[in-house]
Amino acid sequence: MKVAIIGAGWAGLSAAVQAAQAGHQATVFEAARQLGGRARVITATLPNGDSVILDNGQHILIGAYAQTLALMQTVGVDPGQALLRLPLALKFPDGTGLALPDWPSPLNAIAGIVAARGWGLADKASLLRTALGWRQRGFVCAEQATVAQLCRRLTPRVMQELIEPLCVSALNIPADRASGRVFLVVMRDSLFGGKGSSDLLLPRVDLTTLFPQAAADWVVSHGGDVRLGLRVERIQSATGKPGWTLVAAGTTTEAFDAVVVAVSPSHAAVLLSQSLEAATALMAGHFTDWLQTASQLSHEAITTVYAWGHMATLARPMLALRSAGQAAQPTAPAQFVFDRGQLGGPAGLLAFVISASTGERDELQAQVIAQAKNQLRLTLQPVQTVVEKRATFACTPDLRRPPLTIAPGLLAAGDYVDGPYPATLEGAVRSGLAAARAL
Repeated sequence: MKVAIIGAGWAGLSAAVQAAQAGHQATVFEAARQLGGRARVITATLPNGDSVILDNGQHILIGAYAQTLALMQTVGVDPGQALLRLPLALKFPDGTGLALPDWPSPLNAIAGIVAARGWGLADKASLLRTALGWRQRGFVCAEQATVAQLCRRLTPRVMQELIEPLCVSALNIPADRASGRVFLVVMRDSLFGGKGSSDLLLPRVDLTTLFPQAAADWVVSHGGDVRLGLRVERIQSATGKPGWTLVAAGTTTEAFDAVVVAVSPSHAAVLLSQSLEAATALMAGHFTDWLQTASQLSHEAITTVYAWGHMATLARPMLALRSAGQAAQPTAPAQFVFDRGQLGGPAGLLAFVISASTGERDELQAQVIAQAKNQLRLTLQPVQTVVEKRATFACTPDLRRPPLTIAPGLLAAGDYVDGPYPATLEGAVRSGLAAARAL
């Protein structure tokens, strides 16, 4: 078939690769002039005048991201070279916290809990008892349960130093509002998956190089096309036959047998709303139903503060920070910090991540610089602060997500589309693959 994919982010390019593998002719349309969607590169200048390539947000992968890792290999990216693999560690600057040994699961989780520095016997016992209970129940819970309710028997220290950081990094929402069901899926596939499933995979290359550029090149080399800087404005039913006609740049039209809409929910809503005028009554009904579900999603912001200091370095490539979620740190918003100098970037460059962020950009940036001084004993200068206001959907309990199928031959892909995972790169990839397989 002749297939159009609208959007050249991780979901769209995953769909394009899968479609090409199945023998379809894939054409990718991207309104921006660069690949990657919400996981793309930006440029900045360090205080010393050097130019530097950054990402629009610091991302991590984990060993459980099986489909992402497999697809990277398909398009010629070696995960062993592009990613730094480390056993899961949520260590604070003072050395306390959890670190798992490189053992098979679940022995690594049990050993890590027993050896956790700064935790008392009551802390460790509460986590072991709770985690083993999740496993015995098959990692399922009521749809309405929050993460906080799942963890009500944990001690405050374990909640503050493990569950809250894990929850906000995986689901980008605090534990008292986050879906317990989705959180348990993440726990099952990571902490209690196969060997290496809980490992942290930290990118050594920029996010465009990590997958999107290689995927686009692979699609083109297999008979497809990738068109940047071309916005699709409307989708119309093909006249008198199955299929769809895309209207781009105002007047340019092109017919396709099937279409995958792989853009953010807000952009998908605009596209479908603009397409309603020319839609038949039947198609307008399909569009409206999908739009009503998508409109129920709420969104959370993620802020990444890049800062630089002469000779600044961390004890590990990634450290957890005591953040604003803890009463003792009311103005410390970042939950994690990454040493970009240990990940292939310039020495002295750090990336601070604020998941579920609130507040204004300048205020957050100033708070992070103060947080670095207080917790890392580092004097830093800001380089770039990136605020993605609609970075992820809010993964709340009993959430109804938009379905894969919008209408016959018209599919949706994105980390927000109905599926088991929260808004992650793996969720985006899985959604793109699912859309292409449903063609």
